Amino acid sequence: YTGINLGKLQELVDKGVVTDTVNLDILVENRLAKKSDLVKILGGGELKTKLKISVHKFTASAKEAVEKLGGEAITL
Repeated sequence: YTGINLGKLQELVDKGVVTDTVNLDILVENRLAKKSDLVKILGGGELKTKLKISVHKFTASAKEAVEKLGGEAITL
């Protein structure tokens, strides 16, 4: 798995790259993952934005943080 911290997703939001949805295509476009990677969202950093995230796996803390903000953590 390629691990991506919540803080990195927040950076994409801050840059205006992501508004509400994160999926593998967006992560590949921003060179955070390769098309062939399995992606796991990690709980590092702070997420301040409600996001709908669709990846292969989430740590418990990452899933909790996403859902606490009203977002969705969708496991592929």
